[in-house]
Amino acid sequence: MSGNILIVAGEASGDLHGSNLIRSLKEIDQSLVFYGVGGEKMKSLGFDAIEDSRELAVIGISEVVLKLGKLYAAFNKLKNALDKNRPDVVVLIDFPGFNLHVAKEAKKRKIPVAYYISPQVWAWRKGRIKKIARLVDKMLVVFPFEVDIYKKAGLDVEYVGHPLSAAVSCRLSKGDAKASFGMAEHPIVALLPGSRRQEVERLLPVMLEAASLIAKEIKDVQFILPLADTIAQDFVEGIIADSGFQFRAPCAGARHSAFRIVKGRLYEALRASDAAIVASGTATLETALIGTPMVIVYKVSLLTYLVGKLFVDVDFIGLPNIVAGKRVAPELIQSEVKPQAIAKHILDFLTDKTMRDKMTSALAEVKKRLGAGDASRRAAEKIYKVMKEVRGKGQ
Repeated sequence: MSGNILIVAGEASGDLHGSNLIRSLKEIDQSLVFYGVGGEKMKSLGFDAIEDSRELAVIGISEVVLKLGKLYAAFNKLKNALDKNRPDVVVLIDFPGFNLHVAKEAKKRKIPVAYYISPQVWAWRKGRIKKIARLVDKMLVVFPFEVDIYKKAGLDVEYVGHPLSAAVSCRLSKGDAKASFGMAEHPIVALLPGSRRQEVERLLPVMLEAASLIAKEIKDVQFILPLADTIAQDFVEGIIADSGFQFRAPCAGARHSAFRIVKGRLYEALRASDAAIVASGTATLETALIGTPMVIVYKVSLLTYLVGKLFVDVDFIGLPNIVAGKRVAPELIQSEVKPQAIAKHILDFLTDKTMRDKMTSALAEVKKRLGAGDASRRAAEKIYKVMKEVRGKGQ
């Protein structure tokens, strides 16, 4: 059964989940056509990108204002696609500030909407639930506790598990992973400053300052910086140059690199690492699933933070902590994001085996809670069923 599926994934994490979803849908039906908003991973599977997700990634109110022109242009392109290349189903992946507007346009045209990885209404702006229930035909959630939230609103909802549970893996041993990057058997700290330019601009400089402090305490320490697909290497190299960060190899003429920037090998980089400094977001779950001890950092514009304080209703900002229901990984927020504080947590992980083992055990429990199996496959089956039902009704 050939069919058209419009997908909107506006973040680096959405591109990852979208690519796994497309792969699973193709396994069900190779004749399906995919188009919409996505990134490199989705495009590598034949996805026709009306707009690249890298152009739309934003964090916070002030950043949204700066990108309003691009967001509005992308929205108009999608409306045009809904009219001129009508899809059988619209699939929205996270990115609620934009995607709920897309859902409204699809609803006007009587095109069914499936939402995969729902808006985090349990944490932020709970009043959106009624609006979501009006606009979404099928909600596919990735956390078990989300089911009751949407059921109470009268929404057709199903739990499919978290897609990262199957997607995140690394078969290499820690030693082999280090060697694969040309790095020595000394401690490695991963720096994950985020997938949006604004995040990287705010967080990478302070991470580099923390790295310098760590290097003063542990002479053989090494650092690896795995870039998100949405971030250009020259952009990061510019920040590093501007920061004045310098890092010498462990010894003169060393064969191994003590600082590496890598792209496309996040899970190998995390497996190679003994600790990580991670921007709040999907990367914290990926780090948890690999089992690498981490400190979570979160810093946005003052306006975004103050507005968020009025609406956010969660005890933690890190996803591993939210899943665990307790503080598994330390969190540093806004003014707490200082080089000294970051360095202290990382040095504790690198020098205190008891503390390191305690976190590794807690992260294993987080992994267990996220469930097993292929969430992308289950989500694909549900979406394909929606499309078949539409075809059966002759819409």
